[in-house]
Amino acid sequence: MSRTIIALDFSTREEVLDFLKQFDEPVYVKVGMELTYACGLDIVREIKNMGHKIFLDLKLHDIPNTVKGGMKNLARLGVDIVNCHCSGGIEMMKAAKAGILEGTLEGQQPAKVIGVTILTSTSKEAMNNELGIEGEVIDTVVRYAKNAKEAGLDGVVCSVHEARAIHEACGQDFLTVTPGIRLAGGDVHDQKRVATPAYAREQGCDMIVVGRSITKSSDPAKTYREIEEDMN
Repeated sequence: MSRTIIALDFSTREEVLDFLKQFDEPVYVKVGMELTYACGLDIVREIKNMGHKIFLDLKLHDIPNTVKGGMKNLARLGVDIVNCHCSGGIEMMKAAKAGILEGTLEGQQPAKVIGVTILTSTSKEAMNNELGIEGEVIDTVVRYAKNAKEAGLDGVVCSVHEARAIHEACGQDFLTVTPGIRLAGGDVHDQKRVATPAYAREQGCDMIVVGRSITKSSDPAKTYREIEEDMN
């Protein structure tokens, strides 16, 4: 199983298709707000029909009934992972999972539902002073992860630095998906809590999300394979 998810941070269908042509086998990709808002959900269907696995990263966050309805519709796309914000609370997360299960078409595998803990662009200072959450980031992340497990979610999005603590609190089969991954010497851009693929593996991360390090590479397929080797 692929442990590396490529973030398709593009704004046009043409960019996506040109990029994916460079791979001679199916890969795991992340479709987020930028691409979805530019191309609509048809791009998700098109990528899925090409045989690729998809993490649909839309971070639902609303009242439980609204999230349930949204997830029920997203379930019909047949994607592999979807997410919502843990900060919406346990009842909202339960509704997200219920929506996926109710909306999954017969013969399809239900998407895994994971909760976003604290964004990897959020520092301790911002969490404390702007969000009004006291203490260390890792404490809030683990608390959110426990809530996600109680709600029946399959895992969480966290930084590499919290993956080990989450597994200790929630079990080894609780999925940790970690963005903020950069190759050694790479630009961290707007991320705060970042790490290399090798460090992610050492910390027990199940899956990593890698964007610019692959999409801006001179040979994306080669870079992807090298990262996969690091993770495995």
